[in-house]
Amino acid sequence: MLTLRYEDGTIRIDGLEADDDAVESVPGVAWDDRGLVARAPAHRYAALRDALADRGVAVDDRVATPDADRLSLSHAYDLRPYQAEAVAAWRDAGDRGVIQLPTGAGKTVVAMDVVAELGVPTLVVVPTIDLLDQWRRELETEFGVAVGQFGGGEQAQEPITVSTYDSAYLRAEDVGGDFGLVVFDEVHHLGGEGYRDAARLVAAPARLGLTATFERPDGAHEVVADLVGPKVYEAAVDDLAGEHLADYEVRRIEVELGPAERDAYEAAQGTFVDYLKRSNLSVRSGSDYRKLVMRSGTDPKAREALLAKQRARRIMMNADAKVDTLGRLLDRHRDDRVIVFTAHTDLVYRLSERYLLPAITSETGAAERREILQRFRDGTYSRVVTANVLDEGVDVPDANVAVVLAGSGSEREFTQRLGRILRPKADGGRALLYEVVSEETAEERVADRRR
Repeated sequence: MLTLRYEDGTIRIDGLEADDDAVESVPGVAWDDRGLVARAPAHRYAALRDALADRGVAVDDRVATPDADRLSLSHAYDLRPYQAEAVAAWRDAGDRGVIQLPTGAGKTVVAMDVVAELGVPTLVVVPTIDLLDQWRRELETEFGVAVGQFGGGEQAQEPITVSTYDSAYLRAEDVGGDFGLVVFDEVHHLGGEGYRDAARLVAAPARLGLTATFERPDGAHEVVADLVGPKVYEAAVDDLAGEHLADYEVRRIEVELGPAERDAYEAAQGTFVDYLKRSNLSVRSGSDYRKLVMRSGTDPKAREALLAKQRARRIMMNADAKVDTLGRLLDRHRDDRVIVFTAHTDLVYRLSERYLLPAITSETGAAERREILQRFRDGTYSRVVTANVLDEGVDVPDANVAVVLAGSGSEREFTQRLGRILRPKADGGRALLYEVVSEETAEERVADRRR
């Protein structure tokens, strides 16, 4: 009989010898010459267990959740049809996989139902301290149990524990065998090289990923699929708008660069394009751009081209005409709740000063950010301006108008920003997103491709 134990981010398999067939034939199993024992990566535990069962091998499984540690949980949520479909699809996929739902569609409710249905010790991993607080509050309120926390100054473990990605990575080797279910909120973050061990070192056989935007432009979602499971359910904004999310409209406003801005933009963009032509290079993806960045470390001309590209981006994203257009939009929507998105912190402060807008940036302290959002929630403030910080990972109060002055142009970012205004309105009203772009620039071309 083989014995399976969790040990330091691996599954230790006692009872095998180095020359046993299973060491070669069972996927993921390798012989550890230092420990003189067979091991498998922790995240392969479920596959290992199934492979041994298929071979009829008797196993003493010390990793599995004992019946005595099962949790008796229930919730008061009434799942919407698509939420129930998502849970069913995940269960049918063997309790592994990613569920993609728009922001505001209730991904947390889906996870709560899974946690209650499985009734096993659960680790919930989130990208930000704001989400850490939100998840812990929701879990404690709904289930009426103490919830542990890794991160935000605490290191307390309970059968249900919430952790930041950073803390999960640091604690995984110590606690990776203690949970039967792991939930990764904003699971696309697992594609980042530094966070992957937060999934690799955890043995939990049941794995749920939640996101509004699964695919990554760098292709790293394939790594996520290996660590958590493939995308098993997806509902798009248009599938839910009008019934479960607010109806919405996207309006694009094109603005002209001023004469001085145009001259500066064309000069900077020309320097960048000329370098690409001379070097016979193309930049069609994030990986292409990273290669160019690496080349700039040894090639002065490449560095000059990159700096020129950055100047061109700032000019087109921070155009004076965009600032003036925002003023007209704020006047038009003086009775609405408005979120203004930009790409650069300096533009946030420029807009904040000119239009007296509460500002949230990466430089804004947590207490100040909570106060601004609370005042936005209670109606004291009717508008707020931000640079990227509110794209994800923050519980943003209801708004019905978004103005995107600048951004990366990616489908992910656009979807996240649109999601900030899609929660159903009490009056059944329509959400409205304005996308303000500088015409005859790279920004316009990117927006055209995305549309």
